[in-house]
Amino acid sequence: MTSVILLRPMFSPAPPVRRILHVDMDAFYASVEQRDRPELRGKPVAVGGRPESRAVVAAASYEARAFGVRSAMPMARAVRLCPELLIVPPDFAKYRAASQQVFALFRSVTRLVEPLSLVETDLDVTENSWQEALGVQVARRLKREIREATGLTASAGVAPNKFLAKIASGWRKPDGLTVIAPERVEAFLQQLPIDALWGVGPVTAARLRSHGIEKLTDVRNTPPATLQAAVGSQAAWLLNLAWGRDARRVVPDRAAKSHGAERTYGEDIRDVAVMRDQIARLARICGEWLARKALRGRTVTLKVRYGDFTTVTRSQSVPGGVADTDVITRHALELLERTDASTRPVRLLGVSVHNLLDPSGASTSGDGRLPFEDQDE
Repeated sequence: MTSVILLRPMFSPAPPVRRILHVDMDAFYASVEQRDRPELRGKPVAVGGRPESRAVVAAASYEARAFGVRSAMPMARAVRLCPELLIVPPDFAKYRAASQQVFALFRSVTRLVEPLSLVETDLDVTENSWQEALGVQVARRLKREIREATGLTASAGVAPNKFLAKIASGWRKPDGLTVIAPERVEAFLQQLPIDALWGVGPVTAARLRSHGIEKLTDVRNTPPATLQAAVGSQAAWLLNLAWGRDARRVVPDRAAKSHGAERTYGEDIRDVAVMRDQIARLARICGEWLARKALRGRTVTLKVRYGDFTTVTRSQSVPGGVADTDVITRHALELLERTDASTRPVRLLGVSVHNLLDPSGASTSGDGRLPFEDQDE
């Protein structure tokens, strides 16, 4: 008797659809000040130093944003745009306390909370303590509880992955809620310009547009060599985003993946020798921090802001990583040669190390995302 063995095709089960929230507090520092000082409510407010001190705007209320005032803008320019601007010095202890209240709420819902800053976070609520099946219901309840507990508003994005949730959170600010259901991902992607992406600044966007890449979905039809020429090693990452793919997990209590120091100068620096000395000081801060943490950095980055507020960053990878102050300094000084600092006055200098490695050589961050190199703003 002949036995027959039926070979069945092997199918991998489709991964479950994740419910990711990206929550971003609205004009956080300025909103805290308006909450605590009734006389500021409904008025244009900027948190930061005085304009005569060459300070920049740390945060702007939405009333100030209506005049074009934005974070990181020189305060002197902000006052020119909005002569009625009310300037409030920052109180970071107060902001941290408010942030801790908000994060306590997040962690009451899920242990998968990944802080990105005092004001932004990713949450995976696929499973949650509220037993809500829909991410949008979690987002609505969180927004309501944040307002009740702190008197502040937050905007949220709900999507199947971190990339889409991040973009959705900014879609209807302030106090917004945008949901990108799995079946709506393609329609959402079709609307996105190329510079909607994290890391695609004006220079990279111009480079992509010079190759006919105007929208995110244009990336799909771009020859690999063209994409590689435009964004280098980030070509594969950009292609995944063009299809709405982002497999990064929400990582709770993630380790630092970078560290840096920067300084804004009261008067523009014109002497390259002075710049080199300042870079050595900043590199020493990075080296001492790495030594305390027993870490190495695979990438050294130099940030230069010129007197006209144009900002550039230059990065260099170091095989095996770097921790020694002298080596960080040497790489940072080499990066200085790739800027126009020798011919333009400099307002700010910064040195940082990225893509950190622990003593075993393992990366301290698991998301696999690296910044685009040589960015100009």
